[in-house]
Amino acid sequence: MSANLASFLYLVSGVLFIMALRGLSHPTTSRKGNLYGMVGMAIAIVTTLIYATPSFNGFVLILAGLAIGGGAGAVIAKRIAMTAMPQLVAAFHSLVGLAAVMVAAAALYAPESFGIGVVGDIHAQALVEMSLGVAIGAITFTGSVIAFLKLDGRMSGKPILLPMRHVVNAGLAIGLVVLIVLLVTTQSHTIFWLIVLLSLVLGVLIIVPIGGADMPVVVSMLNSYSGWAAAGIGFTLGNLALIITGALVGSSGAILSYIMCKGMNRSFISVILGGFGGETAAATDDGIERTVKQGSADDAAYLMMNAQKVIIVPGYGMAVAQAQHALREMADKLKEAGVEVKYAIHPVAGRMPGHMNVLLAEAQVPYDEVFELEDINSEFAQADVAYVIGANDVTNPSARDDKSSPIYGMPILDVDKARTCLFVKRSLGSGYAGIDNTLFYKDGTMMLLGDAKKMTEEIVKAMDH
Repeated sequence: MSANLASFLYLVSGVLFIMALRGLSHPTTSRKGNLYGMVGMAIAIVTTLIYATPSFNGFVLILAGLAIGGGAGAVIAKRIAMTAMPQLVAAFHSLVGLAAVMVAAAALYAPESFGIGVVGDIHAQALVEMSLGVAIGAITFTGSVIAFLKLDGRMSGKPILLPMRHVVNAGLAIGLVVLIVLLVTTQSHTIFWLIVLLSLVLGVLIIVPIGGADMPVVVSMLNSYSGWAAAGIGFTLGNLALIITGALVGSSGAILSYIMCKGMNRSFISVILGGFGGETAAATDDGIERTVKQGSADDAAYLMMNAQKVIIVPGYGMAVAQAQHALREMADKLKEAGVEVKYAIHPVAGRMPGHMNVLLAEAQVPYDEVFELEDINSEFAQADVAYVIGANDVTNPSARDDKSSPIYGMPILDVDKARTCLFVKRSLGSGYAGIDNTLFYKDGTMMLLGDAKKMTEEIVKAMDH
């Protein structure tokens, strides 16, 4: 295969990847977007295999790697629960970062195989590209591992605030720049591995101070990092497809992180440097009496069947309980009774961007009933019932009303403005941000304590009586 043909096919792959991102921007076109991405990746892989023309042994090793990786991916995809998707994404990001480190190491030890020079005389441009790729890749690897541990509950979701962390991080960043300059000038293998070591440490230190409420932004940010790592290595390899793909992933991840930070009224820099949420809950001296009104499934069924408009607010509690199918059944019952039903999605509900949208789509909830925060927030004041199912921090009025709250300024779904707020939750415990939700204690709130799926199923049964 000629170089021109390979470049053309890589360009076709890049166009398909762009079409995939465009398709994934809306639920109705997401399946087609996935298909574009799969076809584009298949073309890129086959083109690389043919253009590289490896030896027979090399070809066998490549096929073995594809079989092992593809087989493991297929098994994991089939077995993974939707509730575990955020930590799966974080784990996959770590593999992208590790791959970038390994490719950079291979290029350092066998540069002639990559056409970037010989050992001890590697092109300076290639060394810069290699250094950036390995640094970002190593940061992505350990950062993603920490994110996985936090999301999976194997590490506390609360911020781990180390003393003088900003000074340490700044020192490590400056040290990385110095080491990259030294690597370009000396081409020392020892300095290369020092860059890897410092980057691995920096990846840990960047993520551990970030609290659970910011985890969706972290997942998006790490996605961006993995893209830039891939792009950097793409320059080292001279692979157009990898450069295009990495740039697309890096830029789209950065844009998504910005959009999410804007949706939380948070500075992206403050998220990365400061963490969010402390080890203790927010102060409770807001004048609200600390008593709750607890109801039953029968109470909830009566209120909703006699309502004109019900807005459903799903959150991570729904995902954990896998209550989306029961929720859709409840909504169908309400619509049969002539009740208007809509779903309200907060941009950071769940543990990753689009988490709630995917779960609702899985339950075949009509797309035209699902609305984002800015499109539906004004409608809560006209709603008879807001049915909150496991969405805690994103409904906390403290973010709107209490200037002393750590989440003050974060846009929330104004469920407390509905005539009645039915809140389904296992207990009165704080959310992932570790902050007490004052919504529990408001006059218009009725707590439905219990498993989200069981409670919703009981409400459905009560609607038939």
